[in-house]
Amino acid sequence: MLTKYPYQSHGHVNHGWLDSHFHFSFAEYYNPHRMNFGVLRVINDDFIQPRNGFDLHPHRDMEILSYVVDGALTHGDSMNHNETIFAGEAQYMSAGSGIYHSEYNYSEDITRILQIWVLPDKKNVLPQYGDVRMPRDIRVNKWFHLVSPLQNEAPIVMHQDVNMYVTLLDEGMCLSLDIHTNRQAYVIQIEGDSIVNNTVDLQFGDGLEAIGTNITFQAKTKSHIFVIEMAKQ
Repeated sequence: MLTKYPYQSHGHVNHGWLDSHFHFSFAEYYNPHRMNFGVLRVINDDFIQPRNGFDLHPHRDMEILSYVVDGALTHGDSMNHNETIFAGEAQYMSAGSGIYHSEYNYSEDITRILQIWVLPDKKNVLPQYGDVRMPRDIRVNKWFHLVSPLQNEAPIVMHQDVNMYVTLLDEGMCLSLDIHTNRQAYVIQIEGDSIVNNTVDLQFGDGLEAIGTNITFQAKTKSHIFVIEMAKQ
């Protein structure tokens, strides 16, 4: 089963320094019908103005991934990490028993990020931070396996049965992903236009739920696609 959530249907708030589009109920956007998708709790498509960002604030018991679409993002935390990642790179934080962190755009250009929160399979774990600096060609016309629950399958290991994949598809290219009958996936069409299983058109910012069905993307234009795959609940 495929269910599309158009970009225009997402929650939206613009604070001036931050323009956020919410795939799921979050902050000022409350929608009891869009609280989560399995263990996936948050996807925020954030546009951060230059010299602005999220000041130091706390988290606990959440697996958090920030994927930079455009620009640069600097992470600082109470474990003394201070790292900057750029377009096509990602940073991961397991908040566990508790951590403070900040995320800032120190550049002169707008930074766009996907911020993704996943509910952990255990609480009060030791907090962790890591980042992934991936060359562009590692995800062109093929899946880059960014997140896994298992060591050595992907550069980021989360405390949850979840896999995340990203690709950059050239116009006209096709790429498939197997979703087993007891699994499901959430798709974000980050950029470009594609068609899924020859039936569903996806444009900039759209979301798509795929439950128990394999998915094949054909890029109508150059497409930047992110997929979060997990057990069906």
